[in-house]
Amino acid sequence: MIKVTKLNGKSFTVNALFIEMVESLPDTTITFTNGKKIVVSEKEEAIIQSIIHFYRTINVLGLRDDRGENDDEK
Repeated sequence: MIKVTKLNGKSFTVNALFIEMVESLPDTTITFTNGKKIVVSEKEEAIIQSIIHFYRTINVLGLRDDRGENDDEK
């Protein structure tokens, strides 16, 4: 789940697994797999980063990143 904010300031969470597309039109619009769309105040890049973080958290497609800061040197 990722947290988003509607233009009216109301925050809520959505299941990132059901997000089909994120667009800037110029407002950021999220389209879900069922065709529903919502407009949010977050920038497109912030939504994408939240989706990637969510995918890593639940280990979708082997994207989990449990490395520590020192592991980058290996």
